[in-house]
Amino acid sequence: MTVNLEVADGVGTIRLDRPPMNALDIATQDRLRELAEEVTRRDDVRAVVVWGGEKVFAAGADIKEMQAMDHAAMVVRSKGLQDAFTAVARIPKPVVAAITGYALGGGCELALCADFRIAADTAKLGQPEILLGLIPGAGGTQRLARLVGPSKAKDLIFTGRQVKADEALALGLVDRVVPAAEVHEQAHAWAARLAYGPALALRAAKECVDAGLETDIDTGLTVERTWFAGLFATEDREIGMRSFVEEGPGKAKFR
Repeated sequence: MTVNLEVADGVGTIRLDRPPMNALDIATQDRLRELAEEVTRRDDVRAVVVWGGEKVFAAGADIKEMQAMDHAAMVVRSKGLQDAFTAVARIPKPVVAAITGYALGGGCELALCADFRIAADTAKLGQPEILLGLIPGAGGTQRLARLVGPSKAKDLIFTGRQVKADEALALGLVDRVVPAAEVHEQAHAWAARLAYGPALALRAAKECVDAGLETDIDTGLTVERTWFAGLFATEDREIGMRSFVEEGPGKAKFR
């Protein structure tokens, strides 16, 4: 398999495994979608790490495979490409990308689907599609602009340049930079901490933030209000409030 899933302590690790560069060919894209849908369904997965291994996150699409495709073929395939990445973005649980080495093209777009990005100090990120006479096609023009703003996104997309980890951090493209040997450990720790949190409240928070970015503030506030009131029907809310009153903040043990 070009993408594998390992589950431990409530954390599901989606591991890209197509050496040497984890090129995202069609089979890898489809497998990625399958595993995103699987971790969405599984109750024993409470948070997710997306990881490419110690050497590289993903260096982009399989260019040789794409070169053989004409317009008609890509009209058909482009939806499957976007669907795979959207499946990751819509996992209703906390998702962290653990970025080592290159995260370019589709690799960068995959990282953009996570809620949080931890990068190695040696990592390089970018959207180099323009150098092929193309544009990002797996959500890069949309998710990158929403994350870092339109001007910064256009700079990266128009030039196709790669940015090192420190610049990526300054741009807001990644959220934390750590030594390469610590990337997976810290990503797993981030996910594990949330794996023991209130699952429905985390799901609600993610949906409210993501939905709010796609709509006007009044509609976003309606989504928030609906979820906020709805959580009063959950056991997690009862546990959290009881623990706060009896033991103080931050000590609740959610089921």
